[in-house]
Amino acid sequence: MQDQRTEESTPTGKSQLFRAPIAMFWAGFLIRVLYITIVHTYRIRPEEDHLQFGWEMGRIARALATGFGYADPFTSHSGPTAWSPPLYPLLMAGVFKIFGVYTSASAWILLTINSAFSAATSSVIYEIATRCFHRTGRDRKIALWSGWLWALYPAAMQFAVRWLWDMCITAYLFSKTIAIALRARGIGENSPPPGSAEYQTTGRWAAFGLLSGIVVLLNSTLLLFIPACGLWMLAGARKSKGPLQPIFLRAALASIIALACIAPWTIRNYNVFHAFIPMRGNLGAELHQSILSEHQGFPWGATIPVCEPCPVFQQYREMGEAAYVRREGELAKHEISAHKRRFIDYSLKRFYFFWVSLPKPVEKGVLIEAAREANYFFVSLASLLGLALALKRHIPGALLFVWAFLLVPLTYYFITVQARFRHPLEPIMTILAVYLFQSAEKGRKTVSSS
Repeated sequence: MQDQRTEESTPTGKSQLFRAPIAMFWAGFLIRVLYITIVHTYRIRPEEDHLQFGWEMGRIARALATGFGYADPFTSHSGPTAWSPPLYPLLMAGVFKIFGVYTSASAWILLTINSAFSAATSSVIYEIATRCFHRTGRDRKIALWSGWLWALYPAAMQFAVRWLWDMCITAYLFSKTIAIALRARGIGENSPPPGSAEYQTTGRWAAFGLLSGIVVLLNSTLLLFIPACGLWMLAGARKSKGPLQPIFLRAALASIIALACIAPWTIRNYNVFHAFIPMRGNLGAELHQSILSEHQGFPWGATIPVCEPCPVFQQYREMGEAAYVRREGELAKHEISAHKRRFIDYSLKRFYFFWVSLPKPVEKGVLIEAAREANYFFVSLASLLGLALALKRHIPGALLFVWAFLLVPLTYYFITVQARFRHPLEPIMTILAVYLFQSAEKGRKTVSSS
């Protein structure tokens, strides 16, 4: 009788072994939608002209839906913008066209879309965990715990049911990119052995390029990780006995596809602003705010005041976004040069807050805030310990996770940090935390049996 894993695995198709139970998705999706509907999270506060309805992205979506183009990220009509990458505002604008601008119906639809992607992430988590931990003998248990934890744990749902932003779609596609990288390395497969060139198919490299392009048009910060992921995929080819040229050609194809996804947006920005803005055009303004002493390194809210008479907004509108951001960038360089110690201190503070706890008013009570901070830090600590254990035990894919942990937060350390910025990493963090505790359970059983 053949080994079931060998029978089910194929180098070009997704094995049944790596498919999560369909109930995992439906349970996660229905719970999220029920919460949105029953708790009325789709009723967005109308203060500051519906600012909380997507913030800058919601403002841009309103401009798109009402005929002003990709513009007006703050208040009133301020002209063209590249403040946010384009995909989520375009999605919001499409929903606004059908269900109305800033309506409860639009909010419910957008939160439901977020919930679908959030719930689907549990299936990707299942595949990643199964592939990486297939040699431990506990692959299915780790995968099931990780997938169901993501599907049902309230902290994993918060951005799906309350935030009109890109986090849930980005986390799903980012995790999917990692899953494709694992497939291309043959991790979790037995026949042919991992590293075989048969796994580095044209389809997988093309999918990697397409997903990479989409991901960075949702969240451009993730661009730092994408090349490292591609190089990690290529590194697996060195174990192959076959010719390497076809694999390098496929990697080149992936790069072309990713650039083709990004090119229309970059060309649009050049035509509008007469400047090379490949992703988003707000770096100088955000960097200047990040070094100002009055913020103490913490998040500062809207970089441009949502207030038409305010002098800063008037300058932004009169100068135009590109010129304003250039000026702010020069001011940021001067401020950093004059206050290097402050810049380093704030960056270290943001490093701490990214992994340990984020500053937030204790408006709901000290105990509630303490519990939230403890949960936030616990996930970080457990995942980092799980990653260390995975590296020690040479778990395949662990090095890729290291690159994700190093590169995804890097920009945030130097500019600003919020809890939602960690969300693309949280699927991996969930897997590693579960792996840590499953390993501890296995160790206890071994000790007791001896």
